[in-house]
Amino acid sequence: MLDTVKNAPVNGLDLVALGEVVDAIGKDPTKAIVEFDVATRWAGQTRSESTVTGFTMAGERIQRSHKIIADEPHELLGADGAPNPQELLMSALNACMMVGYVAGASLRQINLESIEILTKGKLDLRGFLGLSDEVAPGYESIDYEVRIKGDGSAEDFEAIHQTVMKTSPNYFNISRPIRMNGKLTVY
Repeated sequence: MLDTVKNAPVNGLDLVALGEVVDAIGKDPTKAIVEFDVATRWAGQTRSESTVTGFTMAGERIQRSHKIIADEPHELLGADGAPNPQELLMSALNACMMVGYVAGASLRQINLESIEILTKGKLDLRGFLGLSDEVAPGYESIDYEVRIKGDGSAEDFEAIHQTVMKTSPNYFNISRPIRMNGKLTVY
């Protein structure tokens, strides 16, 4: 009975499966290499459609099929048919960190009641519009608040928070410069 309880999912996560993945990667670091790719096409006006067809993990292609739509609000010349790229950026950051909070709590056997991440950033459109070289086209900072409730202590949640900031891929990506290797192909 104790093993059944010990092996029961916590917050919906199968900790046995997680342990197996961690063990496999620990034994063979080549299994840790994951490559994601997205194709984005213009769909008129300010709308774009991104297609996810899969990813590669440990050299094996895993097929998936998802579409992500982006558009600008009317005030920014769009049709307001979907979140804009800035909202999607923040959503991707929040979703990535969310995985870390859920996994961290689950590994500590903390049952969660709720988690909410509120994120906001302010940018100056003069940079994007090329009206001033002295204005950055993006964010100087992004603010976020994590609201978490569960049967863990404040110290448990602070430890999880510190771990998320240390290990979340999108937290890392946004909080540090990334080298962008662009290539233009003209048809």
